[in-house]
Amino acid sequence: MELTASEGNPIPANSTVGSVKTKDGVSLRWARFAPTGGGLKGTVTLVQGRAEFIEKYFEVISELQARGFYVVTFDLRGQGGSQRLLPDPLRGHVDSFDEYVTDLLCIMEEVVLSNCPGPHYLLAHSTGGAVALLAHKRLKTMIDRAVFSSPLIELEMNRRALRASRLLAQSLIWIGMNGRYVPGGNSSLYCDFEENKQTSDERRFKRMVDILKENPSLGVGSPTIGWFHACSRALAKFKEERFGFSLDVPSLVITAGADRIVSSDAAEELCRTSPALGFLQVRGSNHEIMMERDWFREQFWAAFDAFIPGAGD
Repeated sequence: MELTASEGNPIPANSTVGSVKTKDGVSLRWARFAPTGGGLKGTVTLVQGRAEFIEKYFEVISELQARGFYVVTFDLRGQGGSQRLLPDPLRGHVDSFDEYVTDLLCIMEEVVLSNCPGPHYLLAHSTGGAVALLAHKRLKTMIDRAVFSSPLIELEMNRRALRASRLLAQSLIWIGMNGRYVPGGNSSLYCDFEENKQTSDERRFKRMVDILKENPSLGVGSPTIGWFHACSRALAKFKEERFGFSLDVPSLVITAGADRIVSSDAAEELCRTSPALGFLQVRGSNHEIMMERDWFREQFWAAFDAFIPGAGD
């Protein structure tokens, strides 16, 4: 359950690492970081995206600490230092996104609310954003505000291709291929910089690769057919007529203008249906805004700082 340091990516100060078991018996790795800046502003719970891990966010965690926040983050089941769900640990798998919701609520109840000071905020990226939205009815009693970075509301794919992919996944599950990689998927932990869709910042991309080279056990490969099917069922809920109106937690959605992984248009459309959601797009940014070039990151942090008030602000 230890954290892995790598060149150019030191472990943030004031760290505590632990594990907790969810109500369905899955072991999750979590980490808590105390503030390093003056003036306590509460706690930010960071919810990661698919195939991510605590170490990838060391820079972000340090920036939040310097702002006066406690930070809690954790690895979703099936990835990072948390328990894997298949005999092949490299297959990114989950049977239902409700299991991810179980993970988030477990961390909130067992680690965040019981050990960290309020007010409480949520910072969720990509798949983590989908998880937080699915958990919104419970979260409204736990957090004051949330910021979503490139949330997974829909995949960035041609509609016909997306529909065909979902029908294919359902058919493959019927014949017992739930735990197989999606067609074209593999066990590779990373790609070349020129092929990546996450960031245009080569230094930060290399840092992510270096972490995985230092500790390959943190990584997962492509998602399974079961993961893709679970994702499809979860995203269908966001299209329900009254989903947006049911959201209660004041939230800011920040999308990436050059996102090739999730649909910024779908996120904007959801924001139009919900009085609780504000919308901002960082033009030109790739999917991982917090791992992007400084110009894009500065826009993200300016929006974050304007939206997340500290205690007494």
